[in-house]
This record gives sequence, structure tokens and C-alpha cells, in this order.
Amino acid sequence: MNIDQLAATLKRDPGFMENVTAWETIPSREGQMVEFPVSMDARMAEVLKKRGIERLYTHQASAWEAAAAGKDYVVVTPTASGKTLCYNLPVLSAILRDQDSRALYLFPTKALALDQAGSLYELIEAMDVDVKAYTYDGDTQAAARKAVRQAGHIVVTNPDMMHANILPHHTKWVKLFENLKYIVIDEIHMYRGVFGSHLANVLRRLMRLCEFYGSSPRFILCSATIANPAELGETLTGRHIDTIDNNGAPMGKKHFVFYNPPVVNKQLGIRKGALNETRALAQKLLHNDIPTIVFAKSRIQVEVLTQSLKQSGKNSDAVRGYRGGYLPSERRRIQQQLRAGEIKLVVSTNALELGVDIGSLTACVLCGYPGTIASTWQQAGRAGRRNETALTILVASSAPIDQYIVNHPEYFLKQSPEHALLHPDNLYILLSHVKCAAFELPFEDGKQFGNVKDTAQFLEFLTEGGILRHVGDRYHWSAEEFPASEINLRSATTENFVIVDISDAAHHRVIGEMDRFTVPMLLHENAIYLHGGNQYQVEKLDFDACKAYIRSVDVDYYTDADMNVSIGVLDEMKDQTLKSGVRLTLGELKVTTIVKVFKKMKLDTHENLGHGEVRLPESNMHTQGMWWTLPDAISSRYKNDELQNAMMGIANLLAIVAPIYLMCAPRDIKIVYQVKAPHTDKPTIFLYDQYPGGIGLSEKAYEMQEMLLEHALSVVENCGCEDGCPSCVGPMIDAGVRGKNAAKKILGELL
Repeated sequence: MNIDQLAATLKRDPGFMENVTAWETIPSREGQMVEFPVSMDARMAEVLKKRGIERLYTHQASAWEAAAAGKDYVVVTPTASGKTLCYNLPVLSAILRDQDSRALYLFPTKALALDQAGSLYELIEAMDVDVKAYTYDGDTQAAARKAVRQAGHIVVTNPDMMHANILPHHTKWVKLFENLKYIVIDEIHMYRGVFGSHLANVLRRLMRLCEFYGSSPRFILCSATIANPAELGETLTGRHIDTIDNNGAPMGKKHFVFYNPPVVNKQLGIRKGALNETRALAQKLLHNDIPTIVFAKSRIQVEVLTQSLKQSGKNSDAVRGYRGGYLPSERRRIQQQLRAGEIKLVVSTNALELGVDIGSLTACVLCGYPGTIASTWQQAGRAGRRNETALTILVASSAPIDQYIVNHPEYFLKQSPEHALLHPDNLYILLSHVKCAAFELPFEDGKQFGNVKDTAQFLEFLTEGGILRHVGDRYHWSAEEFPASEINLRSATTENFVIVDISDAAHHRVIGEMDRFTVPMLLHENAIYLHGGNQYQVEKLDFDACKAYIRSVDVDYYTDADMNVSIGVLDEMKDQTLKSGVRLTLGELKVTTIVKVFKKMKLDTHENLGHGEVRLPESNMHTQGMWWTLPDAISSRYKNDELQNAMMGIANLLAIVAPIYLMCAPRDIKIVYQVKAPHTDKPTIFLYDQYPGGIGLSEKAYEMQEMLLEHALSVVENCGCEDGCPSCVGPMIDAGVRGKNAAKKILGELL
């Protein structure tokens, strides 16, 4: 059965269709083309024609014109629309005109860099010209590195390598920095939050070195569809960025299905689990031999689904899991097997969301809403990449944001209100990169770091700490350590834990890694760790050495831990009193977290089999947050339990709407309430950034708080449940019988 036949079968299936809230069919469309530019090198045009490219898409032609005019620009078009040519053609053209020209390509992941470098090599070889393009990453052989530095016209790398290897050793890269014409940054929508804030500072350091060596490169950026591509590009680069969004690429027919699992308890608003429904749909696609990608939101979900789908199919080798934490060699092998068609179904976290070539897949199942409209379209775009019919099924979980999206498909389909946010001037991040910049080149008095106006304060602070020395009119590096090695671009804190398999006493082997924040929940002692569909039990967690020791086991359950959070106010930066008498505050918070208990969950039914104790130290984080403090005039109208239920409901509602407007993953922010906040003794709702120092999300929420509250009120007013459900204030069992009404009243008063 092909994908068109399967789609028709599903439409005729009443058991399936009664759970479908919307079935959107996006018709195929023809491409919009223009002739090759007159200024294009004849060799380039000839090779493109041999590949069946007789003309350029409109957005590719616009990119060529913008590059020819010396502009910095961002190309914003969907997945598989030929964005690669938007930068390869101008870059190769510049090198063909002047053999000394150099270009730097930055990709967010090593896998994507290798993939894109491959297509670049093919283009250069077909043209038969002397242009040398190399990937430069942690896997590049030492012998090849010198050749890359001296002869590489195009250096393909990632921000991490740029930060830790290229910029600190810029004296070995003189040829690159003196002749740099273009800096290409692909998938810029990925650079939000901490990662984006780090990259903006890496680019400040890069441009500082370019100025020192006398070059002035132009930026070419590419992005998936977001609301503020030019604004994001300008924050990253510090330059004015033009937007090119006149997409001319053709597209095959796409079915997008919104699927809400059936309700099993109407009063409590409880639905069948998204995981089980996703598994059933994936099995149907697998049995019909339809190449499929399943996206899950967590590592545990990926492993649980992979294991059950391997067991359900005849050929377990045709099903693979893919996620962060797998070793690079394992991930590359899976990508190759996907391209070769050896894998029929892959279950992945958002690690495969980016444009890595994984062959021709025709169906995509999303286990839960990915968190942003941009990510959802990116993941859906992994199916039907070769212009054939594609089917995407979004299986909603009971999470509030999922229920909002699945019940308001028009919101998802008709607009993209999301803004990618980053905060380059986050104190932790900025100070780290000022240190790195000072190591690379002395700072002259009065010189700014990028557009940071108070650079002098940072330099003085580092001088007082003995890290810099002020001699004459310059600040020189005087510490012994190498600053870049202390900074992880992917988080505001450093240190990953390695996972060591000790099943074979004679041969211990590292099979994966995990970030420090996740470790207490997934790698505590006695946790069941899932990897590649296999089960392991954590025998020992060595917190000081950053190692977890695991042993292979065969059990019918997995574990999941609960985290307890407490909040203290450190400083108030901004505040205002609203007309309702509610006090709105933006400030610094101390968030203390500790994992005390873990649950044992049955693999097939996900029922709770019991719990165990976790003995780990608490961790503290200083971050930025905003909060609403209710006055006595409002809180005194409600009994204690009613007030608590209402605040729980409002926190639940804000968890629905805030990620939509802030364009962040739900895990990037946290919303908690306190019936009596320690600093005021009054009812308070907190929204804070889940990163040390904050990344600007709560500051943005402070500015748009009225919009958030209005949207929250709209959600609860339009929800058809009786007394609360996961789509609004939370299930009645949490929100209480009158929780929904009380939440609605208090939201009205807040506004």
C-alpha cells in the first residue's frame, strides 16, 4: 500500500476519524523560476544544467542579487526548498573571481556540516575547478588540519569548533581571516536561548578578529519559517539583515492530520496516552512498508517506542532509535542506513529535525506537539522531501499546549506568532566571552566588544580578579588557564556526564553522555537507563567524576523521577502596579531543585509500579524571572483551597500560552505558584528562565504579560470541559471542583 492509498483508507476508517480534529490537505504547487543571472560563471551554469537545474527558483535568484549588491541577508523558506544554492552559488562565484577569497560555513551540528560539505564537494568536482572545501571539526585528522588552515577556500565547521579551536588559535588561520568574504550560518532558528546567546558572542569575537586582520565579510543566513528572522539575524550578527522569503520551490501534496487520542474519562478529562497511540499508528505505517520518521519529545519516549516497535515488526533491524547521547559513530551509521533505505522506521528526538539528508521518507508521526510552529513544520518537512505525497500525523498528548494546538488547528495553520529569542548580554555568557576575546587579542581602552556599551566595566572586573592586566592603554590576558575550554556553548553551565557500560567486567565501554541538568532525573542510582532499545540499570553515579556506571538488565519497566523546586527572590529590577492592584515584578531569583523520588513505570501500559528514593544533593541556580503578586483585595475573596486550585489552574494556563508567544520549548521556562510567597506572604505566580542568569524569556514575558493573561483567559473560556481538564486549568482531580471558575475570575481581575 502506498501513501495515497493509506491516506484514503484512514479517511474511511470511522475509528480513526472520530479522533481527528482537523485534516488539512496542502495541495501540490509548481515552482516559480527565473533564468540564470547573466553574471553567473558559465562553468557553474553548465554543471547546474547537467544536474537538471535549468533555471533558479525565485528565492535563489533574489539571494544571488543580494550577494552581488554586497548585502547581508537571511533566506527564509521551508525544508527542502533549495536553500543550499542560496549560499553556495555566491560563495563559489566569489572564489572563481578571486582565488584568494575565503568563506566560513557554520552549521549547528557536526552531522549537518558533514552532510552539507558532501553536496558542496560534489558541486566543486563537477565544475572541475581548483576550489578546496574542507570540514573542520573534532574528527578532522591532525595531519589534515594544517592543509585546511593554509589552503581551505571554504571551511565548514560548527560554532563549538569555532569557539574552542579556531578563534583562540587565530594566528594559525591568518589566510582565512585576511581574506574572509562570506560567513554562512545555516538553520539560524536553532540559535535561540542559550545556544543563540553564545553564538552571538562567538560572532562578536570573530568580527573583532576580522577587523584586526583587515577583512569585512558579509553574512548569508538561512532559517526555517519564524516570525522574526531579520531581527534574530541582526541580534546574532550586530548588522542590518535583509529578508528573502519569496519561496519559489515546488511542493508535493501534503496531508497534515491533527489527532487527539480518545477520552477515557470525560469528567476528569483523561485521554489515552499519546505514546501508545503513536506506537499503534507507527506500527500501521511499518506494516504497510511506508518509510516513516517518528519524532518523540524525550529520550525516554524514543527508547520506549523503539523497543516496542522493534518487538512488533518482523524485521527488528529496520527500526532504529536516534537521539543525543548516542556516540557520533553510531549516529553516522544510522544516517547512512536511512539514506540507503535499510531502515524503514526511525524514532528520533528533534536531533533529526535539521536538514541532514536521510533519504526519502513519506510519513511523519509526531508524538506530542514539538513546542513551536517552526519546529513542527521542520519535522513534518522530513517526510516527502522529493516532491511526492507526504503524510504527517500530530498525536496530541494531554499536555496543555498540545490540547490547545489540536483544538485550535486554525491557529497553527494560519499564523506563526513565534519569535526566536536570545539574550547575548546574559551576564554569565557575556563575561565568559569577554574573557575569551581578551585571550585572543588585547582590548584597547575605549574599544567595545561588539555592541556592548559597558565593556569597560567587564574589563575592570576581570582586572580586579587578576585575569587581565592593564598596561599602558591595553588590557592583556594574564591568567594561566585557557578560557574557551571552560565554556559549553550548548548550555550556560559546563560538564557532561559520560555513561559507562560495565556489563562485561573485562571491557568497560562508554556508550553515551548526558548533560548535568538531566542526570539527577535519569541517571540516579537504580534508574533504568534505555539506550538503543536496550535496558541498563545505573549501578553507581559518581557526581564528582561526572560518570555513571550502568549494567545490562532485562526488566519490564522504566523509571522517571520527580523534581522539587523552591524559589527565593534575590533582587527586584523593575516593577509596576496594575489597575487591578496586582504588583508585577521583574527580578533575579534563586531556584533550588532536588530530586527525592523516582517512579517505576510499566513499559507497555505505563502504569505506576511503585517508587524509590533518590539520594542526591540539591542544586541552586540564579536566574531571571517575573511574577504577579495578588493583593489582599483579590485573594481575600477566596477560601484557601479555592485560591490554591485557582492559582494552580492559572499556572497551567500560562504554561499553555507562554511557550507559544516566547517561541521556546516548554522546558525553557518554568511557571510555579506560591499561596504565601516567603518574601511578601502574599499569593504569587512566578515565571522564570530555566537557565543560569536567564536568557531574556521572562523579560519578554514581563513586557507582554497582558497578552499572555488575555490568551490564558480565552483558553479557559473556550474550553468545553465541565470543571477542568489538561486543555485548560488541569484535570479536575488537580484543579478541584471550583478551580476552573475561580481561575477564570482571578484572570479577569488580573486584567
